[in-house]
Amino acid sequence: MEIYLDKRAVRQLRLSASDALEECESDSLREDLFEIFDDEQVEELERRIDSGDIHDFISLILGEWSLEDVEELFELLEQQLSEADVDLKYQSPEEDDDEDDDEEETEGEVEYDDDAL
Repeated sequence: MEIYLDKRAVRQLRLSASDALEECESDSLREDLFEIFDDEQVEELERRIDSGDIHDFISLILGEWSLEDVEELFELLEQQLSEADVDLKYQSPEEDDDEDDDEEETEGEVEYDDDAL
């Protein structure tokens, strides 16, 4: 199983994790971690994880997190999901196509030299 996190979700998790680091409190982060999964993903995860409960799964991750580094949180999330045979990806294939289209559009833009006018 693969779970894709879009840029907005990753950004929100990073902000929440940074806030948790500053405040030494992870309740908001716990909610944000839960919200990154849709209902189907929660059901599938609960079938795959040992505890059978997504809230316990998130609590386990937060319990292992040292509250010192945001990247460590992402590594723990990836590791725990991997143990449940879930690959965490940070961008969906559709977004890759959209970015390519945006790059092609900017390539065709004309740049003007203000000094020449």
